Amino acid sequence: MITAVGLLAALLTTVAFLPQVLHTLATRDTRGISLRMYVIFVAGVLLWLVYGLLTRDLPLILANAVTLALAGTILYLKLRHG
Repeated sequence: MITAVGLLAALLTTVAFLPQVLHTLATRDTRGISLRMYVIFVAGVLLWLVYGLLTRDLPLILANAVTLALAGTILYLKLRHG
């Protein structure tokens, strides 16, 4: 049950990034996105992923791997088009 709660939380917080990624990919408009915020956020997500791997915590690993990919995409687009 605890893992199920963690997986649901991971799903919801990760999927929350999808609309921003899709919008940014479609429009290439990154003016409203803070570069500093995304640099700090991506670094934090990367560290959470490392922590999840070290502790072998499946919800942390899954959520942060996907979130890293999504937030990393936004950061890449901000650096490229910002």
